[in-house]
Amino acid sequence: MDTPFSTLIRTASHEQHTEAETSTFMADLLGGRLGVDAYARYTEQLWFVYRALEDGAGVRRLAEDPVAGPFLRPELLRVPELERDLAHLRGAGWRETVSALPETAAYVARVQECAASWPGGYVAHHYTRYLGDLSGGQIIRDKAERTWGVARKGDGVRFYVFEGVPNPAAFKRHYRGLLDTIAVDESERQRVVAECKRAFALNTEVFRGLDEEFRKSSPCGV
Repeated sequence: MDTPFSTLIRTASHEQHTEAETSTFMADLLGGRLGVDAYARYTEQLWFVYRALEDGAGVRRLAEDPVAGPFLRPELLRVPELERDLAHLRGAGWRETVSALPETAAYVARVQECAASWPGGYVAHHYTRYLGDLSGGQIIRDKAERTWGVARKGDGVRFYVFEGVPNPAAFKRHYRGLLDTIAVDESERQRVVAECKRAFALNTEVFRGLDEEFRKSSPCGV
């Protein structure tokens, strides 16, 4: 193939990626029309998703898999950082009140399914989340630090701070190199591309669920 697989993934999923990052919820959050509670609620949803990406038995088995194994890097792990953020945002008893939206539960179920039975599909979800966190996720971190009194790189935004990745640009180049040399045939590559599109769509559904929840709770419907 003349086109690198990482380029193919990015271009083929561009529409779904754009739809996710320009969702009404995210626009309202970054535009200052939603407060820290919405940010905390979004962080809760991320916790459920990243537990599926990092903590399940299926994921542990993938460590030795030739397709997914190279992508499982300890410096990317986010669950401990999310838990520190939630303790800061919601208090010490956050585990007693945290809840997943139905859309988040569907997203988690798909990640778990892929982790258990389809390494290529798991890579698709891994890619859409972690490279997004290293890129556009930094905009969310900046908003939290500037608007809601979260200390720079402190508790509340640690999810977005990759201490083990001192050079994000170089890391992303390395990650795309792994995608370009992924140990799958052309048919499987097309399946992975389709799953990337699905992953972005699942993220969009989570944003829609959050948007609906906060519009219901707002006295002015915003």
